[in-house]
Amino acid sequence: MPRYEYRCRTCGDTFELNRPMAESSAPAACPVGHDDTVKLLSAVAVGGTAKGGAPAPSQGGGGGCCGGGCCG
Repeated sequence: MPRYEYRCRTCGDTFELNRPMAESSAPAACPVGHDDTVKLLSAVAVGGTAKGGAPAPSQGGGGGCCGGGCCG
């Protein structure tokens, strides 16, 4: 189940809730009980290696004139 981050405008507390995607924009009260909250945008970081421990493929070179180095 996705985790969403919210901030209370009354007390400034930041908190997280696990809830279904269909309820992501539903109102959420802060742990202290205030109702004036806003959902924060979360950045997702994806990294690591490809399956099997091999490094991720290179992003350079290959194909086309300029990708192959024939353009000056």
